[in-house]
Amino acid sequence: MPSSDAFRVVFVCTGNICRSPMAEVVLRHLATTAGLGDRIVSTSAGTGDWHVGERADRRTVEALQRRGYDGSLHRARQFSTSDFQANDLVVALDRTHERILRTWARTEDDRDKITLLLAFDPEATVRDVPDPYYDDDAAFDEVLGMIERSGRALFRQLEPALRPRS
Repeated sequence: MPSSDAFRVVFVCTGNICRSPMAEVVLRHLATTAGLGDRIVSTSAGTGDWHVGERADRRTVEALQRRGYDGSLHRARQFSTSDFQANDLVVALDRTHERILRTWARTEDDRDKITLLLAFDPEATVRDVPDPYYDDDAAFDEVLGMIERSGRALFRQLEPALRPRS
C-alpha cells in the first residue's frame, strides 16, 4: 500500500488504452522490484473519453505479458484538471498530449509538472512515443521497448529521492 507521502506520477496518452497503460505498468514494476512500491504511485489517463471504463487494448496487454508485466487490471479513464493536484509529475507520451495538458493547466505549478516521457531517455532520437493503435503487434512491442527505456531512465532519476533516509 502506498504511503501518504508517495511520489505520484500520471502518464497521459490519447485514449488510455495503449501507451499510457504500458508506462504506468512499467514504472510500477520498476518501483516494486526495487522495493519502493510503497513510495511511488503510477497511474495513467487519456486526453479523450472514448474508451473510459474499457480494458487496455488487447495488443497492449499481450505486449506487456510477453515482457513479464500484467496489464489485465487496467481500466481507461480521462485526465481531469484535478489530476494536476493529485500528482507530482504529469508525463505526456507525445507533444500533442503535452500541448493539450498545457492548455488544461490552471497554474504555473500545474504547467511545471508536465514533461514528455522520452525527455528522460538521453539516447532517444525522437520526442514522441508513436501511437501503435492502427499498427500491428510488432509496433506494440517496439513502443513498449521505448517506454521501458524511458521508464528506467525516469526511475533512475526518482529513485534516490524515494529511498528512505538511514
